[in-house]
Amino acid sequence: MRRRRFYVEVALAGLTGALTLLTLITREWIEALTGWDPDGGNGSLEWAIVAVLAVCCAALSVTAWRESLRPAAASS
Repeated sequence: MRRRRFYVEVALAGLTGALTLLTLITREWIEALTGWDPDGGNGSLEWAIVAVLAVCCAALSVTAWRESLRPAAASS
């Protein structure tokens, strides 16, 4: 039986991966959702968000993979 941590990491990796793809496809979703446009429309913030989300997705994927390799705890 896998620990709850594995499922949380997989869910967060999926969420950050989906947000990465969404930001790559349409960068305006952030402004549409929040009404906030700090970069004045030049797109630099969106590229930074893509980079941060991609790194988070990769890190969470690796930690979920490592968690899946751990032996299951013996149940009493």
